[in-house]
Amino acid sequence: MDYRPRLVDDLVRNALGTFGAVIIQGPRAVGKTTSGQRLAASSVRLDSSPNLVTLAEVAPGRVLDGPTPRLVDEWQLAPTLWNAVRHEVDDRGVAGQFILTGSATPADDITRHGGAGRFHRETLRPMSLDESGDSTRQVGFAALFHVPIDEKAEDPVAGLGGPTVEDYAELVVRGGWPALVTQPTRSPTEYLADYLDDVARVDLRFAGLSADPIRVGALQRALARNTATEASANKLSVEAEIPLPGAAPAEVSAQTVRKYVDALTRIFVVEEQPAWAPHLRSKVRLRVHPKWHFIDPSLASAALRTGPETLLADLNAFGLLFESLAVRDLRIYAQRLGGAVYHYRDDSGLEVDAVVELGDGRWAAFEVKLGGTSQVERAAMNLRKLVAKVSEQRTRRLCSLNVLTAGHESYTRPDSVNVIALGHLSAS
Repeated sequence: MDYRPRLVDDLVRNALGTFGAVIIQGPRAVGKTTSGQRLAASSVRLDSSPNLVTLAEVAPGRVLDGPTPRLVDEWQLAPTLWNAVRHEVDDRGVAGQFILTGSATPADDITRHGGAGRFHRETLRPMSLDESGDSTRQVGFAALFHVPIDEKAEDPVAGLGGPTVEDYAELVVRGGWPALVTQPTRSPTEYLADYLDDVARVDLRFAGLSADPIRVGALQRALARNTATEASANKLSVEAEIPLPGAAPAEVSAQTVRKYVDALTRIFVVEEQPAWAPHLRSKVRLRVHPKWHFIDPSLASAALRTGPETLLADLNAFGLLFESLAVRDLRIYAQRLGGAVYHYRDDSGLEVDAVVELGDGRWAAFEVKLGGTSQVERAAMNLRKLVAKVSEQRTRRLCSLNVLTAGHESYTRPDSVNVIALGHLSAS
C-alpha cells in the first residue's frame, strides 16, 4: 500500500534532531505506527506479545537496544519504560534515539519526572482534507499568517471548484481515518460503530478507568449531539440517558460524566477547544468554557448512526459537524506552524468559531458556515466586531479574518475578509 505522507512527519523528523526521544501520540488506528516506522531505523511493537510487555518491565534495556532512531510502539503498555528511556537518553547524550508511539496518555505521576529537554510530543490526528487528497490545495493556510492584515495589499485569496455540499456530508461521515481513506469500499458506519464500542469496552482501561460501557455509550451520544458547543457536565449528564426496561431512563451523573470525559480525552477520542482570552478594549466579560469535539467528526456521526443523507436533511446538525470538521483541519494545519486553536465568546453574545494563535502572537480568526450569502455576511460582521473589541496590541498581530464554507468559491471581499471553501485549504 502506498504511504500517504502526514504533516506531522516533518515535525517529528525535525524534533529528532533536537530531542533524545519523540512521542507520537494520538487515537488508535490513526497511523502512528506507520508514520513512526517511516522514520525509524529499528522497531519493537509491545502489543504484538504479552511477553514483550513483561520483558519491557523487567529488562527494558533489551527492548530499547537496536539501531536508532528506535521505534517503541504502544509504549504505554509498559509505563516504566519512561524512566528507562530517560536514562538511556541521558547516558547516550545525543539526539534522535527513540520514537515512542501510543494511543493513551499515562497518568501524570508516571511521566512527570525528567521529561524536559529529553522528550518532545507531537499529536497525530486523523487526516486533514489536504492529507487525504480531498482538498484542491488552492489556498495556503500558512499564507494567511504572512503579514498583518492592515499591510496586506496583494495576493488575494482565490479558488474554484472542489467538494460539493454532498461531498462534505460524505467526508464528515467517513472522517480522516487512513483505513477508510485508502479503502473506500469499507463501510464508515460499521467501522466507526465498532471503534466506539471498543472505546467503551476496552480502550478506557488504558486511561486508568474501569468504565461501564453502557454509560460510556450514552455519554458518547450526548457528546455527539453537543459537538462544537460549550455543553457543561450537568447538561451532558441530563442528555446521557440510559434506557431502563419498564422504567424511566436514568441519567449518567455529572461526576461520572466529568470522569469519563477526562478519560476519553486521555485516549484522544475527545478533544476540547479552549476559550481564547485576549485583552479587550471594553469591559465585556469573556466566557471561559471550552467547546467539545470528537478528535474527528465521523465519531460523532457514528455515535448518532447518522449517514450523509440524514445530515443533508438536518442542516443544523450538519452545520455543527461541518464546524467540527473545520476545527480538525485547523488544528492539523496550525500544529505545523506551532499554533493552537481556540474559540471566542463573551457575555454580549458575540461568538467566533475559531481563533488560531501562533507562538509568536500572530493570529487569525475563523467563522465556519455551510454557506449562503446572508450567513457569510453575518460571519464577516462577527469577525469585524471581534477586531473592534480586542486590544490595540493584539490587533497589530492580526493577520487575517476568514469565513470557512462548504461552497466552491474562495475569494477576498472588499473589507479584506477572506471567504474560503474548506476543501481549498492546504497546510502550505
